Amino acid sequence: MIEDFNTVFIRLASVQRLNFSTLSVLHSLSRGGPMRLTELLATEQIKQPALTSLVAKLQAAGLVSRRPDPSDGRAALLSLTSAGETVVQSRHADRVARLERLTDRLDDHDRAVLAEAQEVLSRLVAIAHEAPTEPSSGPDRGRGE
Repeated sequence: MIEDFNTVFIRLASVQRLNFSTLSVLHSLSRGGPMRLTELLATEQIKQPALTSLVAKLQAAGLVSRRPDPSDGRAALLSLTSAGETVVQSRHADRVARLERLTDRLDDHDRAVLAEAQEVLSRLVAIAHEAPTEPSSGPDRGRGE
């Protein structure tokens, strides 16, 4: 069910069509602030050469900037430009508006259930950020079976 919802959520139409890897990088930089390429690599599910190429394209498009890292002159910090932040904010606003239209079609009971589920999902996200899960070795892992 969560995967189905993620698919619907990700595919909600947006102001600007960008691929998943591009959006992920923009959102990571928006949430994490300026970071080195190696730090960004830890948040993404692509290899370093692909990320380096993607960051170069985002830089050329004016969505990402690169500046020297004040703590290490050999390294660079990546951050969103105002145009990059605008893309992230406009996508967020668009998704919120579209989700509101969908939830408006639910009855009061379903909206209350959804609000409770949101609290539980928020706790799951917090847990995931505290201690990343170990890779699964099979479909029954962690179920006590």
